[in-house]
Amino acid sequence: MNWYLAVLKKYVTFSGRARRKEYWMFALFSTVISIVLTAADSALDISLLSLVYSLAVLLPSLAVTVRRLHDTDRSGWWILIGIVPILGWIALLVFTVLEGDQGDNAHGPNPKLAPAQA
Repeated sequence: MNWYLAVLKKYVTFSGRARRKEYWMFALFSTVISIVLTAADSALDISLLSLVYSLAVLLPSLAVTVRRLHDTDRSGWWILIGIVPILGWIALLVFTVLEGDQGDNAHGPNPKLAPAQA
């Protein structure tokens, strides 16, 4: 849960780097919350809760994805490859799964080596 909250605290921070764990834990918690809210929407016969949540996490999702791309020494503009159906999604998935640069890169120091921030 701390990884999820850490991403929300940096909700419009597009600079720096994000570890794989930070990215995927945010994705996991966000998906679980979306599923729960969608089920609640279905039970209540509305579609407001999941819509509000999706809009609320749009910027944090974009920011953590850009930081994840920075960790692999790619420009954040690579996120636009997701516009391309299927092949773009696969490429973006591969980029987010790849291990980040071991040392410093143009986007900052290795987040694995940086002291943990609460």
